[in-house]
Amino acid sequence: MRSSTEHDGTRASGIGNINRRDLLALAALGLAVGGARPSLAASPANQLTWGLHVSVPPTWFDPADTPGIISPFMILYAMHDAMVKPMPGGVKPSLAESWTTSEDSLTYDFVLRQGVKFHNGEPVTAEDVKFSFERYRGASAKLMKDQVASIEAPDPRHIRFTLKKPWPDFLTFYSSASGAGWIVPKNYVDKVGDDGFKRAPIGAGPYKFVSFTPGVELHLEAFDGYWRKKPAVKTIVMKVIPDEATRLAALKNGEVDIVYSIRGELAQDVQRSASEGLALKPVYPPGPFWIYFPEQWDAKSPWHDVRVRQAAALAIDRKNMNDALTLGYSKVTNSIIPDAFEYFWKPPTAEYNPDKAKKLLADAGHPSGFDAGLYYCDSSYSNIAEIAVENLQSVGITTKLQPIERAGFVAAYSGKKYPRGLIQGASGAFGNAATRLASFVVKDGAYVYGSYPDIDELYAKQADELDPKKREAVLDKMQQLTYEKAVYAPIWQLAFLNAVGPRVGESGFGLIPNFAYTGPFEDITIKGA
Repeated sequence: MRSSTEHDGTRASGIGNINRRDLLALAALGLAVGGARPSLAASPANQLTWGLHVSVPPTWFDPADTPGIISPFMILYAMHDAMVKPMPGGVKPSLAESWTTSEDSLTYDFVLRQGVKFHNGEPVTAEDVKFSFERYRGASAKLMKDQVASIEAPDPRHIRFTLKKPWPDFLTFYSSASGAGWIVPKNYVDKVGDDGFKRAPIGAGPYKFVSFTPGVELHLEAFDGYWRKKPAVKTIVMKVIPDEATRLAALKNGEVDIVYSIRGELAQDVQRSASEGLALKPVYPPGPFWIYFPEQWDAKSPWHDVRVRQAAALAIDRKNMNDALTLGYSKVTNSIIPDAFEYFWKPPTAEYNPDKAKKLLADAGHPSGFDAGLYYCDSSYSNIAEIAVENLQSVGITTKLQPIERAGFVAAYSGKKYPRGLIQGASGAFGNAATRLASFVVKDGAYVYGSYPDIDELYAKQADELDPKKREAVLDKMQQLTYEKAVYAPIWQLAFLNAVGPRVGESGFGLIPNFAYTGPFEDITIKGA
């Protein structure tokens, strides 16, 4: 975990006054920096080891708790499987071999593949599918369940969802924008309970659980009975290495083979290390970042005035941030909706204009600025936050950085624990414009602290609209209103920079369109193996 004294995303707590140049030099020498050092032993012959940028909470082992962000899917794609899910080439049937939709758009029938099994050898049945949906309690659970009239399992291979009314986003939510379509074994969960399942999860994915040491590492072994193909790599180990310089050092000395999130000068170091077999792997998840103003519905707060929110947006120097941290790979789209999503509305270009920001603040009654309190963020992206805090300070908005480790941050953000101050949010979850608005803009959304009635009314209208063109017009208006009201100050759409070492054949980066992490895991290979 990063401390609140980080300045560039490469400093780890407990390393005194070591500067950026020192860290780069240590990384170049292959020396791990900061905190307890994992073993320096190279991976065994048929094992690949990941260096993760965040800690893994046990909730990520259970699809029922998927919180509407992409992070848990770095684990779910290994241990579990879904009825339908994003794969190379688009959304594909997985545990389901097929599905059909009735002419009136009220009924969805799925047929399970013959012979698919969980890791304990039990067959995957329609009852497991029904149980997994009914048990789901993650992001958009209420929204989805309110649309479903009944779920039937007439025989072990057939499952039928009947909706209360036609809903164009049912399959989008079920296949990609939630964890409701990821299947767990009913008999096992009934036997061990929710807590027992998190301690020893059983899934139907290409890798089975072996062991987990919280804050240290996760061990998985190939499930040879996986329906799609036998995984090429026997053992997967995911090590938690929160500091970027430490991750790069571990990659260079062969301790790990794949690392997530290598930015700035460290990413440039990877590019210079091609002769050593290292390679930078940028991917482009649907992952906008933003600043959220949870006080905007409080009439006594400065943030209640749209001019103040617009001033904050004008204060952010996105180009220099992008150049410094992601080597210019990220996109500045000025929206919380990814530009690759269906129904994306293109807003005006984001502007960096601190003078205009100061004038707006003065017009709003804050000529000398004001104290905005705490700036909450996921600690793995505190380097973005540090630049944003400096940008805001330059126009008179003072705020104090409060980085929190990802699992705790997401739980508090969605639990409405940050009603004052500013929140730096992000989401790389799959979906479309409607699913993203449902989670982050519309009343009762998982991360919504307040909403606007005109936007809420439009959401209900688009959910009932089956004509794609008419629906697009409504969703465009919703996004336009979100922009005009400055509900958020968008920062950028992240280019997620990763790196691989010389042992990796197929890394899995970029195989699944818009996916932030490696996958499908069964397609990942070791060179020469």
